Amino acid sequence: MEIKSAKFVISNTDVSKCPAPIKPEYAFIGRSNVGKSSLINMLVERKDMAKTSGKPGKTQLINHFLINDSWYLVDLPGYGFAKVSKDKREIFQKFIADYILERKNLMCLMVLLDSRLEPQKIDLEFMDWLGENGISFVMVFTKIDKLSKKQFSDRINHYKEEMGKHWDELPECFYTSAEKKDGRKELLTFIKDASKLFK
Repeated sequence: MEIKSAKFVISNTDVSKCPAPIKPEYAFIGRSNVGKSSLINMLVERKDMAKTSGKPGKTQLINHFLINDSWYLVDLPGYGFAKVSKDKREIFQKFIADYILERKNLMCLMVLLDSRLEPQKIDLEFMDWLGENGISFVMVFTKIDKLSKKQFSDRINHYKEEMGKHWDELPECFYTSAEKKDGRKELLTFIKDASKLFK
């Protein structure tokens, strides 16, 4: 898929104010500092469409971008160790959960995982919650350029072993690097194919 246009549409914390659910939608989520904004910018080939920051927890709203006038890319707030107050964090989680559970045109949630880290409890619990609620998702490993081939193989195998303890069948996996553009073609092909199933 060639990205011909990518434009910001709206930011909010209220699912009812999201754009009309008449186009397929793909949302990106992950722990704070997983490299989400960099990955989104790499996918759409824009330097600053999603705001990148060295400070975790920069995204605090549901951000909709219209791609090729045919599908929405959604940048969701990270979860985890973002430096926000406990009250605010609970509000975050409520509106993120509302979005994930209620958004009718959400075709797939892209769960971003830092390939350099051991399986994180918060990620595993989040994916279990998605499974319990019947939410379609894929696992997107980020920053693979930071690992040697052996480290990469060991990390991914370990992750699959951990997931295998809870899951009979693993979700589809993608392996990405924002710097090297690894995984871009595969993710965009997945989105293109999934969008054909949108009713």
